[in-house]
Amino acid sequence: MSAPVPSKVHYHKSARELELGYASGENYRLPVELLRVYSPSAEVRGHGGDTAVLQVGKKHVGLQNITQAGHYALKLYFDDGHSSGLFSWDYLYELATHQQAYWDNYIQRLEEAGASREPSGIHFKQL
Repeated sequence: MSAPVPSKVHYHKSARELELGYASGENYRLPVELLRVYSPSAEVRGHGGDTAVLQVGKKHVGLQNITQAGHYALKLYFDDGHSSGLFSWDYLYELATHQQAYWDNYIQRLEEAGASREPSGIHFKQL
């Protein structure tokens, strides 16, 4: 069974969240950072096996544009220059409905790598 197609797609620029609304009444808001670090592009996912590239410093990433790709996906244009990869309806629904698990995995991978969500050169010291 394939995922539903959103009846509403709205970008909340100040919150940096992509809202997906469905005819069933389901509504999700996905942080752009999450979409960026889980981009379905080869640049992020790698070229098979364990070749995924951990995305760091994406805390403040936003969207410049959104276009529909046929009847099956969205193409997201991130303001850090990344625009490869098509977000299928199935993949967007998967990210939306399992958002916390994806987020937890991302944070864990950052911690294991000693990396940060903050852009390069910005480091905050905890007091």
